[in-house]
Amino acid sequence: MSFENLIKRLHHCLITEDPASESGCQILQRFVNKLSESSRSSVKRSKERSLEEAVQLLRQISEAQLRGMEKEHLLLLVRLLLSLQLEMISISTACRKVDQMLQHLAAKVNHHLVYKETLQSFQSIVHSDQVLSLQDLQRACMFLEDSAVGREVWRESYMSMLQRVSESLPAVLQEESQRDGLNCYITVKVCLQVFQLLPSKVAPLVWEENHSKEAVQKILQALMDIIFGQCCNRDTRLLAGTAVAMLINTASESRVAGAAAWDLLQASYPQPCQLAVGVLQVRCHPAGKDGVERLAVSRGLLTCCPPHVLLSPNQNSTQTCLLLEGLFPLVYALCEEKRDCHYLAFEVLTLWLKKVKECVTDLWKMTGARLLPDDSRLLQQLTHIIWTNAESPVEGVPEFASSAFILLLNLYAMDCEQFCDTKKTFYFTLLERLLKLPWEAKVKYHRLCALLPYVGADTMLHQYTEQRRELPASLTELDLAGRWAKSWQPFLLEALTSEVTLLQTNSSTHLLPCTFQVFSSAVHHLLASLNPHRPGHLHAWACILSSYRAISGCSPWDLQGSSTFKTLQLALGSADDKTRLAALNLLCYSSKTRDIPSTEEMKILKEFIPQNLNCESSPFRQHLQAALRRFLVRIRDGCLAHIREVKGKKKEDVSHESRKDLLEQGIGFVEWLGQLPYSFLSPGHSYQRKKTALLLLSAVLETCTDTWSPDKKKGQPPGNIGLLIDCARQRGQWDFFSRTKQLLLISCLEDSTNEIRELSAGMLLRFFPPGFPADIAEVLETRSRQLLCSPRVQEAQMGALMMKILLQKSGHRCEECSLSFAANTGGNPKALCMVRVLLKELEEHCLTAQADMMLSTRTKPIHGVLCALQRCLLEAADDIYTTLDHSLMINLLELLENISLLLLAVLHGDREACVTGKYAPPSFCDMGNAISSLISQQSGCNQTDEEDCVLLSEEHSLVLTCCWVSLKETGIFLGSLVEKILKESKQHSECLLTKQDLTRASKVFKDILLKCRHWGAVEGCCIGFTKFCTSLLSSSDPDLKDIPAQMLKDGLQVVQCPRSTSVTRRAAGLPMLILCVLSAEEASKTRPLLALSMQTLLDTARRPLDENWDQTLDIPQVCAVHTLQALVRGAGLGAAVLQFAPGVAILSLTLLRSPCWAMRNAALQLYSSLCSRVLGQRSSIVEAGPTQHSMSPAAFFFHYPELQPFLLGELRGEAQHLQRLTGGAKLHLQPSLYLILTLLAQLQPGIQDSSEALLDFLPALLQLSASPIYSVRVMASKALVAMTPPSAYMDLLIKLTSKLPGPQESCCHNRLHGQVLQIKALLDRALCADSVLSDDLREVVSRIHASMWLGTAAQRCPLVRAVYLSVADSLKKHSCETFLLQLSDKLMHDLHTPQQGLQVGLSSFHQQALNFLCTDPKWACQIWENFSAAPPELRLSLVSWLQDRRGLMQTDMKEVIQRVLQSNLKEALLGDSVDYRTSLKTSMLQRWCSVLECQRTPEAPEVLRVMCSEVLCAAGVPLINTLREHSSLPAIMMRLINTGLYLLQDQSPQARQKVARFASLLHHSRQGDNQSSVYIMQINRALLLLLDLLLQECWDTPGTLELLLSHLPQTDLISVLKEASATGGTPSLYEQDEVNVFAEPSIMSAHMLPYLLQMADKSSQSSALAKTLTSWAEENVAQVLDNLTACEQLQPGKRPTGAAVVEGSTPSGEQRDCVRSRGVDYRGEQQSSSTGLTCLNWINTARDYDVEMHPDSQTGAGDHNYCRNPDASEGPWCYIASPDGAIQRQLCAIETCNEQTSAASAESAPLRPTETIPSTQSLQVATMGQQREVAAVQPVMGISQRVRTGPKKKKDPGPMGMVLGILMMAIIIILGVGIMLGYFYKRVQTLKKQHDQRVYEREMQRITLPLSAFSNPTCELIDENTIVITAEHETTPVQEGGDPLMGQHAGTPGA
Repeated sequence: MSFENLIKRLHHCLITEDPASESGCQILQRFVNKLSESSRSSVKRSKERSLEEAVQLLRQISEAQLRGMEKEHLLLLVRLLLSLQLEMISISTACRKVDQMLQHLAAKVNHHLVYKETLQSFQSIVHSDQVLSLQDLQRACMFLEDSAVGREVWRESYMSMLQRVSESLPAVLQEESQRDGLNCYITVKVCLQVFQLLPSKVAPLVWEENHSKEAVQKILQALMDIIFGQCCNRDTRLLAGTAVAMLINTASESRVAGAAAWDLLQASYPQPCQLAVGVLQVRCHPAGKDGVERLAVSRGLLTCCPPHVLLSPNQNSTQTCLLLEGLFPLVYALCEEKRDCHYLAFEVLTLWLKKVKECVTDLWKMTGARLLPDDSRLLQQLTHIIWTNAESPVEGVPEFASSAFILLLNLYAMDCEQFCDTKKTFYFTLLERLLKLPWEAKVKYHRLCALLPYVGADTMLHQYTEQRRELPASLTELDLAGRWAKSWQPFLLEALTSEVTLLQTNSSTHLLPCTFQVFSSAVHHLLASLNPHRPGHLHAWACILSSYRAISGCSPWDLQGSSTFKTLQLALGSADDKTRLAALNLLCYSSKTRDIPSTEEMKILKEFIPQNLNCESSPFRQHLQAALRRFLVRIRDGCLAHIREVKGKKKEDVSHESRKDLLEQGIGFVEWLGQLPYSFLSPGHSYQRKKTALLLLSAVLETCTDTWSPDKKKGQPPGNIGLLIDCARQRGQWDFFSRTKQLLLISCLEDSTNEIRELSAGMLLRFFPPGFPADIAEVLETRSRQLLCSPRVQEAQMGALMMKILLQKSGHRCEECSLSFAANTGGNPKALCMVRVLLKELEEHCLTAQADMMLSTRTKPIHGVLCALQRCLLEAADDIYTTLDHSLMINLLELLENISLLLLAVLHGDREACVTGKYAPPSFCDMGNAISSLISQQSGCNQTDEEDCVLLSEEHSLVLTCCWVSLKETGIFLGSLVEKILKESKQHSECLLTKQDLTRASKVFKDILLKCRHWGAVEGCCIGFTKFCTSLLSSSDPDLKDIPAQMLKDGLQVVQCPRSTSVTRRAAGLPMLILCVLSAEEASKTRPLLALSMQTLLDTARRPLDENWDQTLDIPQVCAVHTLQALVRGAGLGAAVLQFAPGVAILSLTLLRSPCWAMRNAALQLYSSLCSRVLGQRSSIVEAGPTQHSMSPAAFFFHYPELQPFLLGELRGEAQHLQRLTGGAKLHLQPSLYLILTLLAQLQPGIQDSSEALLDFLPALLQLSASPIYSVRVMASKALVAMTPPSAYMDLLIKLTSKLPGPQESCCHNRLHGQVLQIKALLDRALCADSVLSDDLREVVSRIHASMWLGTAAQRCPLVRAVYLSVADSLKKHSCETFLLQLSDKLMHDLHTPQQGLQVGLSSFHQQALNFLCTDPKWACQIWENFSAAPPELRLSLVSWLQDRRGLMQTDMKEVIQRVLQSNLKEALLGDSVDYRTSLKTSMLQRWCSVLECQRTPEAPEVLRVMCSEVLCAAGVPLINTLREHSSLPAIMMRLINTGLYLLQDQSPQARQKVARFASLLHHSRQGDNQSSVYIMQINRALLLLLDLLLQECWDTPGTLELLLSHLPQTDLISVLKEASATGGTPSLYEQDEVNVFAEPSIMSAHMLPYLLQMADKSSQSSALAKTLTSWAEENVAQVLDNLTACEQLQPGKRPTGAAVVEGSTPSGEQRDCVRSRGVDYRGEQQSSSTGLTCLNWINTARDYDVEMHPDSQTGAGDHNYCRNPDASEGPWCYIASPDGAIQRQLCAIETCNEQTSAASAESAPLRPTETIPSTQSLQVATMGQQREVAAVQPVMGISQRVRTGPKKKKDPGPMGMVLGILMMAIIIILGVGIMLGYFYKRVQTLKKQHDQRVYEREMQRITLPLSAFSNPTCELIDENTIVITAEHETTPVQEGGDPLMGQHAGTPGA
């Protein structure tokens, strides 16, 4: 009986149960419901959770109630549990939970009944006549492994079951479809479990003759056949080895077990043999030589055999121990071999070491000697294999090598302790070897930390500092910390403060924790050595405290007293992302999750979060979310602990009140953080801000709601989270799921970026209520249908996502599907209906495309519906078999096939040729012609000749984009569909797809990949094709496996066959087709397809070219090389391709000699990809380290030994050629030489093994120093360093320096240059390792001094001189003063001597000479004093040097350089250069400011904007300091600060960072701090600082108010609404981005508001400021009223009772073309002057006013001829052409607006409003202190402000987004105008009018969204209908009713 029928019957029985046991019945009813819920769920963790709840419910039913159940009901219950257990056979944990329930029933009620029913289920498997199916095997495995009663049944029926298994296993091996699949694996698993769990039953069958052994003998034979390769699945072979070893383990005597183990070990070798296991005898026939059989045997023996078996001797030889003499040689050989399963060999090595450690006591007793003496071969072999593979490129091997290293150290320590060895020579050998490793070696730090506990801290310090004195025998912890501080601390601090990321990471990750574990007192020494203002020290400070907190568990805040939090705030405000993250981790982390953060911590975090929302770094955002999650967990768990304590606490608790305050603050912090993100989700905010806001919102919802996530194992909220939620909601907080918030997230579904859409959709589905309200669902459905018909890809994806969300939240039902739903209730009606509707729509779109392609691309593109089908069918539907039937599937497959053929025909231009032609895609020219022909045919006009047109037309782009995007979506959808169908077919009796259907699908993929040339379509199709191939290759049906295999063979055949097509028609998808098939091959197998493909491609590429080869044709050999490159570069193959690396490398280097350019180009690309693969990818960060990779030469040639003789032969050949050349050498280039040198140079220098084989490279590399090619000489010097062992550095340096020629000796400049280059490279490396002046180094220095002539004019080659100077510079601290003085004198003379003619390398010489001289301040000042007289090339070199060394100069040198540069800058600014000339009447400083203002605009090139920032840093601060007492300072400072404000909004990160430095320097200089250690603050803090400084110093300076107002957007809402509602016209695929896409006008406006308020307050102290405010208010009042009207239309409601009207009525529609005041803001359309002449276009005239001071973007002038007043003249004017042709300006006759007042009345008396206007008391934050308090809850200004600089078209955010954006803009403008007008009215207001004022303010809020509360510091959002407005610390709640969706005390929806 099925599970569903059992559920129904049991439900019926429970309904008719005796009412007396009503409580037990209810619990049982809930219990059955949980079982049903578990069965229905498709998510593993959901099943397990339901079963766990069912277990708890069953235990709540008393034993008496269970026994009182009727026998029939109890039988149904047992059968129900067994049925559920059999249903969940693939989930072991779920089966065990069901078994717990069965055991409970067996123990409490009726054990016999449970046993009987289990036996009946088991007998159905045993007594079946057929071979055991996969389901039978899984059930048998489940009964044995996960069922206690099942094991009882097994014990009774084991013989019958073994017989069945012995029959099934050979049968499985005979079937090709099953031997490599799951059937064979599960059968072997059953055997293993029988041997493991029933050893007493199996042992007699194996070790005694008087029992039947045929079944076990058959099983053993089959297992050995599997081990030796009859099965290709590696996991199955390894499991078979474990099963055989487990069979041996059933022996009761160690002697016979040991003999069998030795026999099995001998059988693993490749010779056929007889295996004897007890009485069982089987034949072993090795089938392959892949090493897996040895892995399986050794792994099995080490896993299963006990010590007495592993220590047994070989009875047939002299070998005395299986573990040491049998297994270790086998394991060692496996580790030495470089096979595909290399990481498994190291896993076995780790197992071997663990077994040795376990058996070490017995080994000592057995041998009577040490296991690992220092000179033993075993220790040497172990060290060699572990050390060599520490840098292996194979994934997993370095980790196993590290584990093996730790085990070896532990084993050696035990050995030394046992035999009283106190010397421990091995440890010191390792320590010396590790300390000599370069710092770039990744293994150094981990191994040092592993070695430290064994050698001790004192020994480590002694060895590291190379102090050969003994430390005291006993040191206290403090003494040891002090000793450490003198020795190891400098190195650790240098690493922590280094600019190299690798050093920082390794030192903080490994060395710091190790330090604090040994002596925690070191923290005081480390902190005392840090200066927060020095570069790198803040990051080190945060890392030290974080590590100390993690290791010791102590609070770090008490270590430095009150200064700790100050330093923390400095770190949190640093410009460096890494420093801020380190400080954030310190703040948020605590070892105890219940450690609730303090008030100070919450306050600091509230300031930090808003200032970091717009960070551009994606890793920063992820780390920020993780840190905030930890912080929230601390709040949550701490608050829950407090609530629990309150319930059980005693009455008198001293800490109760303080913890209660923390509870309130914690709840308040979560409320604040939950509200904050919503203020940044509206349009107008940057992507970075939205993404960060959504991540923070996700962290809040994950940690502080009771929404359980089945896909997460960790991080789930605790079960009692409801207590905290109720506590918060009783306070009116934590309403996370209101309607307003839901609408804001829905608006994000139309965001332009995919990440924002996906994050919003995920939160809507996961956390919010399970269904949408009807009105929202209706709007979403309408909008999604509109978007699906958009040709824009992003909009179509928006529509598809909306469809998916609608399906999951509300569903879709239509009348057409009602009858089918009623007939078939077992399916998913909502999904089925949606799929049918989308299929019908797809058919319509396809028919439209066939009839009229142009119409289809405009109104019914195909890609949108395809994307929606994928979303709804594959992502939203749980079971595809309930959504699709076979007829729908066939219909869908035909549609996809027709669509692909149609679109390919459009690109080909000929449908018949596309269907029947060969796999040759069209060229780009063919595609262009085909699309142009289509456009001309369907538009009805003749095709024009557009050959000269470079840009594609709008129609052409539309067709091309819709075609390739639709092909891409077709491939992705088809592949994902096949994957889902085949995956779910295992749970159904019949598959929706037949082999014929899958063959048709493969034809679709082949057509797209081989007939489409567009890379976007090919790349997207590959995603689906890989899924398609993976599903087929993992199938158990050989016919299905053959489909991708056949496609691969066809692809390889296409590669091999000669083709006559042009190279421009090469199939870009052919390599990708091969790569996709090979990537889909199972990694657990031997990859036969990969081996076949690589061999075929290598053979094809090696094939000689035909005699008549044509480079313009697609040559097969070239195609093979390109395919090899795709395979090497593809991530899908991973390390599997490394086994072919030597052959591919040799091939690529050989093919560089090919006469065919295409072949050489392909070989070069292949070699580049291969090097990245074999060496490992390096970080793209510049600070990540040097150019070398982490693999040393010894490790490289150990893994790729075939490459060593080839590379050495190539180098020797070129070196010999150079030796044969004489005198006039002829240039000879060996193509592979430079590439080989580049490869060797990238290897990591380090300690090499005792083998001297690598020293063979040195002679050839030394000879290559004479190469005539400069780059070869440079690379040869780098390769020489990598290949030379560190011990040979000095010997080689002495040899090279001894060959330096004298001034009279003749020498080759090339050879000399290369020789000095090699000296330089070796010297730098040697000095890094040992900076002490040894005798050898002293000899090298003396020889360099003797060759001084190489750096003087006596040496004619500047390149040689430059390299010699770099060598002398490296040896400067070891050189004598006489040498330095003589060389410096000669260099000074040479630098100022004019050079004759062109000299190659002169610039390099100048740069090196300056580097050498300018390190001495005396010479540097002398050079800079002669700057003006120096040659131009020398001046350029000086400026370059200054740029590189600016931060390292001394104060006196800075003064000299500053004076020189200022004089030259002054000369340039006062000159006649056109670039700088503005107005000759302006001062030099004003002209300089004008230049900066001109180049700061977003339209200027980025390099100029960055230089503006650089100029501000270099000259801005000194200038401001110089003019401190000058009268012009405020005006200059105001302009410089304004430039800084603009550049802080620039989209260039470099420009923003440099301006942040300017602000930091300015801040430090004004505080009188020492500028030698400047703290560089974060960009957002820099902007706050500049604004504060502006108001402090320049508030009364003319133009300050205009400066602040210029950063507000001047938006006319009416025109924006017209633009948003405009429809029609040809749809455009692309939109023009704004010049500065990082700008955010709403953030900037909200941030300017407090400063405008302060200006209003200060106006009473300045009449000029008051006059400016009055003028501004008069000019803007009309536009504000118009915007209010627009807002009222958008948000209907009662019109505000108050309006700011200035002595007149509101202007009517007829008066809008009028002027107010002087008409500066006039934007009318009058086109004639007062004399009636037509105005000229502004851009066609030469302006007579300063355009840079009055740019068109602000004045309204531009590409039109309307009257304007750009220079604030007496009225609007324009340029006209007089009768004599002269261009002159004339005023325009425009009437004055009615409400305009005279200037005199405006100046003489306050304004007289006719009605009440907003009071500043309700809107203004009066003081700066209050401003800082609200800064944490209002949007804080960041680096991304959207400043509209021209009539650029904004991105379309969609209707909902547009409405939100308009409303936010209106709020900002209205508030700003209200503030200014309120200032004037404040003088005459009375108490009588205050009531009306508050009514007005409330109405102002009602006509806007509650979102405005987030941008208004005087408003607080309570819920979506309640707003509190602050007026002098008073709150006025405005309640309009309850929330129709949520109650205050409702639980979390969707939980």
